[in-house]
Amino acid sequence: MHHRYDLSLILACYNEAETFTSSIETILAVLDKTDWSYEIILVDDKSTDTTVQLIKQIIRKYPRKHVSALYHAHNQGRGKTVTDGFLQAQGRIVGFIDIDLEIPAWYIPRAVEAIQVGADAAIGWRIYDLDFKGLVRWLASKGYIWLRRQVLSINLKDTESGFKFFKRAKILPVLKACRDPHWFWDTEVLVLAQRNGYS
Repeated sequence: MHHRYDLSLILACYNEAETFTSSIETILAVLDKTDWSYEIILVDDKSTDTTVQLIKQIIRKYPRKHVSALYHAHNQGRGKTVTDGFLQAQGRIVGFIDIDLEIPAWYIPRAVEAIQVGADAAIGWRIYDLDFKGLVRWLASKGYIWLRRQVLSINLKDTESGFKFFKRAKILPVLKACRDPHWFWDTEVLVLAQRNGYS
């Protein structure tokens, strides 16, 4: 399989206008400090705000960087959005991060380096502070982890984080087997990867 880039980074976009531009600038700054060749693929899932215009502005602003975009004709869900980006990607390593940078962009090099030294996948793990404001989220997260372990027998720390990187050659067969195009895709793709024996 020919790989044009070391890394393809997919950014799934849906009504991201509030944080879009600052997040893209941050991501580019992180990637430009590495010595990798990279591309960024922005996949818009039929946003209803100004995200599409902002995507086009970024592409015009950085004509020498490898930034491209796909636009869904109708909303299809996060899993389908990321999958479409992965299928378009030409990098040896493919990954996606949430564009609000809930997991900061400076962790990207750690994930890529983990794959470069042998892992098939690298996944972010969110740690929530247990305070009053975060209590509901913390309880929901713990409840989902318990349910996931009981039903799917998967023991990963955080299947739902919007921060996942893979060897492209390994993840493509998994994508073909995924069935859910929405929020459960995050869990499904990791369950299938683990069942295939990926590290």
